[in-house]
Amino acid sequence: MKSFFILAEKAWAGSNILYRWQKTLGNYIAVAGQDNSVNIFDRHGHKVTELNLPGRCVGMDWDKDGDILVVIAAKSSSIYLWDASVNKTSQIDSGMRDQMSLILWSKTGPLLAVGTVKGNLLIYNQQTSRKIPVLGKHTKKITCGCWSSQNLLALGSDDNTLSISSHEGDTIRQITLRGEPAEMYFSVMKTDERSSQGENTVSVSVGKKILMIFNINDPENGIRLTFEHHYGNIVSHRWFGDGYILIGFSHGYFVVISTHIREIGNELYQFHNHKDSLNSVAISAALSKAASCGDNSIKIHELSELKNISNVIQLDDETKGLDQLSWTDDGQLLAISTQKGTLHVFLTKLPILGDSFGTRLAYLTSLLEVTVSNQVERESPVAIDVEVEPTFIAVGPYHVAVGMNNKAWFYALVDQEPGFIKLKEVEYLGTIASMCLNSDYAAALFEGKVQLQMIEAKDQEEKKQMKLFPDDDRKDRILCHALTTDFLYYSTDSGNVVCVLIEDLETVSSYTHSVGVRKVFPDLNGTRLVFIDDKSCGFLLSPATARDSCLELPNFSPTITGVLWDNWHADRGVFVAYDSEKVYTYALHKTTIYGPRVVLVGTTTLLFSQKPLLLHNGELTCQTASGKTSEVALSTHSFLKRSTGVSTDSFPELSKQLSQALMLKRFHEAWDLCKAAGTNTDWSEVGKACLVHMEVELAIQVYRMSGNVGMVLSLQSIQGIEDMNLVAGHLAMFLGDYNLAQDLYLSSNCPIAALEMRRDLLHWDSALMLAKRLAEDQIPFISKEYAAHLEFIGDYVNALAHYEKGMTNNNKYQDHDEACQAGVARMSIRMGDIRRGAAQAIQHPSRILKKECGAILESMKQFSEAAQLYEKGQYYDKAASVYIRCKNWAKVGELLPHVSSPKIHLQFAKAKEADGKYKDAAQAYESAKDWENVIRVLLDHLNNPEEAVRIVRETQSTDGAKMVARFFLRLNDYGSAIHFLVLSQCNDEAFQLAQQHGQMEVYADIIGSEATQEDYQSIALYFEGEKKHLQAGKFFQKCGQFSRALKHFLKCPNTEDNLAVEMAIETVGQAKDSSLTNQLIDYLMGESDGMPKDAKYLFRLYMALQQYREAARTAIIIAREEQCAGNYRNAHDVLFSMYTELQAQKIKIPAEMATNLMTLHSYLLVKIHVKRGDHLKGARMLIRVSNNISKFPAHVVPILTSAVIECHRAGLRNSAFSFAAMLMRPEYRNEIDPKYRKKIEAMVRRPDTSELEEETTPCPYCGFQLPQNELLCISCKNNLPYCIATGHHMLKEDWSTCPHCEFPALYSQFILLLETETVCPMCSEALSANQVKKISDCSRYLQTDDLDQ
Repeated sequence: MKSFFILAEKAWAGSNILYRWQKTLGNYIAVAGQDNSVNIFDRHGHKVTELNLPGRCVGMDWDKDGDILVVIAAKSSSIYLWDASVNKTSQIDSGMRDQMSLILWSKTGPLLAVGTVKGNLLIYNQQTSRKIPVLGKHTKKITCGCWSSQNLLALGSDDNTLSISSHEGDTIRQITLRGEPAEMYFSVMKTDERSSQGENTVSVSVGKKILMIFNINDPENGIRLTFEHHYGNIVSHRWFGDGYILIGFSHGYFVVISTHIREIGNELYQFHNHKDSLNSVAISAALSKAASCGDNSIKIHELSELKNISNVIQLDDETKGLDQLSWTDDGQLLAISTQKGTLHVFLTKLPILGDSFGTRLAYLTSLLEVTVSNQVERESPVAIDVEVEPTFIAVGPYHVAVGMNNKAWFYALVDQEPGFIKLKEVEYLGTIASMCLNSDYAAALFEGKVQLQMIEAKDQEEKKQMKLFPDDDRKDRILCHALTTDFLYYSTDSGNVVCVLIEDLETVSSYTHSVGVRKVFPDLNGTRLVFIDDKSCGFLLSPATARDSCLELPNFSPTITGVLWDNWHADRGVFVAYDSEKVYTYALHKTTIYGPRVVLVGTTTLLFSQKPLLLHNGELTCQTASGKTSEVALSTHSFLKRSTGVSTDSFPELSKQLSQALMLKRFHEAWDLCKAAGTNTDWSEVGKACLVHMEVELAIQVYRMSGNVGMVLSLQSIQGIEDMNLVAGHLAMFLGDYNLAQDLYLSSNCPIAALEMRRDLLHWDSALMLAKRLAEDQIPFISKEYAAHLEFIGDYVNALAHYEKGMTNNNKYQDHDEACQAGVARMSIRMGDIRRGAAQAIQHPSRILKKECGAILESMKQFSEAAQLYEKGQYYDKAASVYIRCKNWAKVGELLPHVSSPKIHLQFAKAKEADGKYKDAAQAYESAKDWENVIRVLLDHLNNPEEAVRIVRETQSTDGAKMVARFFLRLNDYGSAIHFLVLSQCNDEAFQLAQQHGQMEVYADIIGSEATQEDYQSIALYFEGEKKHLQAGKFFQKCGQFSRALKHFLKCPNTEDNLAVEMAIETVGQAKDSSLTNQLIDYLMGESDGMPKDAKYLFRLYMALQQYREAARTAIIIAREEQCAGNYRNAHDVLFSMYTELQAQKIKIPAEMATNLMTLHSYLLVKIHVKRGDHLKGARMLIRVSNNISKFPAHVVPILTSAVIECHRAGLRNSAFSFAAMLMRPEYRNEIDPKYRKKIEAMVRRPDTSELEEETTPCPYCGFQLPQNELLCISCKNNLPYCIATGHHMLKEDWSTCPHCEFPALYSQFILLLETETVCPMCSEALSANQVKKISDCSRYLQTDDLDQ
């Protein structure tokens, strides 16, 4: 929006001015001030004429076409008319006596309405010069009015009425108003359905506060709209769009309402547009814009989006304020008058005229200004002032041409200021439709011809160089043309596209299209050209090879008006086509495996009224209506933004950018995109694109990046092939387009590749057809493969034919021929020629073939032939089963030794049994592992129970066992019968049998642990009935009925006593029931029958009840009794087992038990030491025993005798003497063995008191030195653990234990002992020296509170 010109006449200063734009054309503006004249200016602000009037101008109006301006003046009854086409003024007399106040042209015809200050009306027809005076239309001054498009006239008057009249002046309606009417318009009210009544609504502003809306057919029901008080007075209102009204208020408010009956009264928009005041509003339908003025500024809004202010113009030097706004009908110019008396005209819309050559642009920046710029080369723009408003602009490398009608003005672009020189003005022989320039020539198109001439030639040269095309007398009309550096292109209505070499003005190529060609667009070099034909289809033509390469553009929109080629040096094959709304990006793919093709890359939406002028590397320079240029980045080149480093795109966005880059052949950008964030899929897309475009080197790099080894190797194998068709064929094959690959291979110098490909793909049909053309020697091999395929899908007829064709009869290919023969054999059988097929199969060396043919024959129910083939192929199982199906038992018998399948043996066995050959049948059943049938035949037919029993025992067959049981029953062998019934799990039957025949003990033995609780109970009840207490008790115990079991055990006679008592103890132990326990204790103590039982039973009872303390006490008693009876080993074992049990239960061991065990153990050690010849250790142990001799009452004398002898041997003479003296007591003297009596008496008579000193060793607790055999430390008062091997007390540093009973032993002594002994002296378990380990830390064995020894 720029200021175009300002009008300020002296005569107007300081007062409001009245002005009107010429209707329709807008070429003139008529302005009247306070002086008695009307000035008329053209659209550039140049004064055209001045009308002098007798008084001040009070009204003026242009007719509908803008041809005639009418003016009325004060103090005059004449109407003045100025004719714009001839610049003539005339006047007519109105015949009115009173002063005229209003003048209006009709919207549709040559009718003129004139109102006067007294309310009279004159209607004048300018065509017929007829005047119709209407007196008294109103009673006061007519102030406002308007015509409708139906030629009705509405008038408003100071008498507060509104009248509607016909074009004859007859009043149709008269409406009384509540105030003075100000501004009125006819329009159409917005309704749901489109009414065809025309302009039936009048809107009028009443008293500056109210807006009244009337329907002229129903004026009584007018709509009265009042507005917020703070808006101020209504200044002006305008209708626009589909029944909307825009209202301006004096306090600067700007309100939009709708006249739709449902929305009426609602404000759709309300803006406080101007702070203090608003003077005027205007609407341009052509531009879809609204303007308001006030407070020194004009604000312009888009009607489509009223919230948006598209422009603000400040008029800071207009201090007195603004007045009226008015637009030309085409919306190009906006005029505003001011209170100071000036008129400003602004350019709001320019014709979009522009042209480009290379990267240079020329475009209209004002009505008389052309700007030349080159932003790509960074040249500063040059503004050229031109003499006329041009209708075309052409630009070349060094020139600009503008023109209108048949004239053109040429300007040279120079480096000196102002940057251009006007060269010349040229007149052509017709109106110029378009013009093109290159560095030397200008080509103008007019009236179907193109005139080519030099721009800067001398006159003679120019005439000589000038040439008209077409140069022959053909009737073709040229529709368009274009110039490149070296060529002139033009196209004609008959469809010829002609290329002329400018150098010698000769036609170098011509292409004939089927219909007329409207537009041509060559690229910069002229090597390619896009043309649009009369059917609005687009094509790309390469004139150099015009015959074969005219490509239709895909998805070419019929609205497309122009094409621009990308000027960027690397994007030579990219161009855009555009219409008013969108830009379509196309790319030419010149070298692909599919041949040359053009693809639509994508579309970009254009903003309103933008015309593309130049495309450079994805950036489109467009010209706008405001005379500026704007840059539009094509959406198809969005990947370029990324390469400049601004991007955090989402995944879908990335893949979109990638596909765009590939369609535009921008492989390096695609590579960068993939490296930045590409997935494997993206890499493979780039790889595919490289293959399509035959970029083998790049494809190798791409597939290497994505790790596709196979593809890299395949591509490397075709590197260096020069035949492009062969390369393309390979690439098409890699891409899976096999038909294309075949066509390419066949057109290459290596057509055999097509055959190889089809064979690899198993496309046998195609392969055979190709082999007939290219390699007949391959037909047999392909036929064989094809036959195998046909056989697989069940087409046996053709398979047979192809197998026969596949025979080479060449020894070199023996395997191949054999495979074909096998195929023929199979297919012959399939086709029903069984004899031929079977014969071939038998002759053929392959076993597998025989099996296959056998299977086919079997499926065809030809059993004997099938069996024969199976037998020949040594498939004996199959052969036998087929022979069975055809009942050929003799054959089956022959084959049986070779058969492994049980099923066949079974079938054979059944057959043999049916024939009564039972022995063979039994054998066959056994081979089939059908044990039940073997047993059945052995028992029923062969009477061989021993064998049957063997088989049952081996196989544990339940059914077999049942049969054997029945067999024994028949023989009255009940024991065996019961046995086999139990084996066959028929426990109930076995029980009944046992009951009937008194065989319950047998049954009970056999059933063993397998039986259920119920089984045990029934056995127990049986024995109870039979008074067999022991057995009854046993089975009651097994089924958990402990009290009944105990009752029976206690009833047992004394003969079975021991067993019964032990069973009773076990029962009580399991029952854990105190009453049962007490009952048994009473029995054992003899309470019930006065006969106490052996104490060992009580011990066992306590153990079974886990009452270890009582068991311990009992154990001590038992041990004492055993000891008294002289059974020292038994006593030792009882104490030892009790000791370990208590230890395991973590119960403190009674001191008495520990002492007794130690004494008994010492006694047992004596024998071991003496046997080993270690008399000292033996003597020491005997001393320990003799000191406790009272505990060995049965053997006092023998023990003391041994002690005397051993002490004497060991040199302990004093000890020997003391024990000998003991023996001399009268109670023992007579019992001494006569062998030793004399010696002992002699010892007593002659005492020797010498004694060997006992070694001392440290106490393991406190380290105090004690005699070796001392077991109580006099220092720390601890009982010391003793060695089970020697009886000495233990030493810390020589500790080991028996791995079985964990009793301690001195490691060194224990090892010595185990050299001769093989058991542990304490627990009697087998033991060897290497099982004993020395223990370095014995602290856990020395915890004093654990055991009290």
